[in-house]
Amino acid sequence: MTQIKRPNFHRFHNGSKAVLPFCNAEYETRLAGLRSILRDKGVNAAVFTSMHNIAYYSGFLYCAFGRPYGLVVTATDCVTISAGIDAGQPWRRSFGDNITYTDWQRDNYWRAIASVTGEGSVIGFEGDHLSLTQAAALNSYLAPKAQVDLAQATMQQRMMKSAAEIALIRAGAATADVGGYAIKDAVRAGVREIDVAMAGRDAMETHIAREFPDAEYRDTWVWFQSGLNTDGAHNPVTSRILQRGDILSLNTFPMISGYYTALERTMFIETVDPASQTYWDANVAAHELGISLLKPGASCAEVTAGVNAFFEDRDLLQYRSFGYGHSFGVLSHYYGREAGLELREDIDTILEPGMVISMEPMITIPDGQPGAGGYREHDILIITEDGNENITKYPYGPAFNVVGG
Repeated sequence: MTQIKRPNFHRFHNGSKAVLPFCNAEYETRLAGLRSILRDKGVNAAVFTSMHNIAYYSGFLYCAFGRPYGLVVTATDCVTISAGIDAGQPWRRSFGDNITYTDWQRDNYWRAIASVTGEGSVIGFEGDHLSLTQAAALNSYLAPKAQVDLAQATMQQRMMKSAAEIALIRAGAATADVGGYAIKDAVRAGVREIDVAMAGRDAMETHIAREFPDAEYRDTWVWFQSGLNTDGAHNPVTSRILQRGDILSLNTFPMISGYYTALERTMFIETVDPASQTYWDANVAAHELGISLLKPGASCAEVTAGVNAFFEDRDLLQYRSFGYGHSFGVLSHYYGREAGLELREDIDTILEPGMVISMEPMITIPDGQPGAGGYREHDILIITEDGNENITKYPYGPAFNVVGG
């Protein structure tokens, strides 16, 4: 029998390049910005391991299933590193080169990376993503002269959105609205949470497939909660049957080629009791105040303090459980977002034109109290030269969201 030689890694450039979320010029601009960072920090090669940075700089969104993936960027190269199970798909859906590593020998992933970086270079890495195990392998196979954490610098680059990114985020917000209207139409007493969620998801996926025929379709979803299940922002959908007078939480999350957007609204079925109306009105007012505070020159901490003061004046601050907003762009529920652009007390980032951020105050009234439940409104805003632009168009508040009658 002839012995087949099995490589540690190889280039499997199968087929032609696919249409990526952005044009080549967009990726070239991003890489130019990154290479400027590398020069400033004296880095010879960046080795990225996170989904968000690999997608941001190459367009390739990996699915790990227990396997490592990477992107190596040098002064001349941009090379995604992918597992053999994906065949030629990473090559087709990435800007630049691609190397496939094989499973035949442990750590072929690092051998493939070393074929681009060489040994003894200054290596950039992501300190908020690289595991201890993989950090040890990096040291073993790349023998770096020095290592530089690029997590903060790349996050800051991603925080400033290009015109192309803003256009995609805007389309995502419109898609979230499509899901919101489908949910509104599906809500009535006697149906299950899961049935309403599926109506919203199906409407968004149909819309994305029509508007973005070349996109990757994955992980568009809905969290639709009712009653006690509204107390947390990320509670799972259940089969609970909706009842008249229930508080509801509408949450639509379309994803277009790795760019996730969101719409979140408080709703009630048919009627609202007086205590609930009071809490809902207060949260809507906090939402409107928060939107008015999002403008260039304001810090995330200052915006947070303003909304905190509003709730404190009404003896409601104790019912708040998380920050008032976060960045949008390359992010999802299973990979990162720009933590430096969150509306929290400990974030001092100054808002600038080109940033995209949500306003989403939430208060949760404990079970057993009048008006119990979670109240949350969520809009996406683009910071402009003189304020902000709200790209979420689905209405908020009791006038539109007492539904199912």
